[in-house]
Amino acid sequence: MTAGYFCEDCEVSIWPAAPRSELAWLKDRIHVVREVTRHSQGGLDIWMADGLTFLEEHRDHSVLVVTKS
Repeated sequence: MTAGYFCEDCEVSIWPAAPRSELAWLKDRIHVVREVTRHSQGGLDIWMADGLTFLEEHRDHSVLVVTKS
């Protein structure tokens, strides 16, 4: 199964290469990830950067962590 984010308001989804538990962690702790990004010289893993971008673009929307087979 592949996990991703789905914005209910825009009906848009992305499928970063990360397990569901990691995507849920990122969504629940986005404030921490933002702060780490500001102070990180090495950057984030690609799935984190993609997820953060998606969550920022849909900040005030209803975003779910979903799976597909």
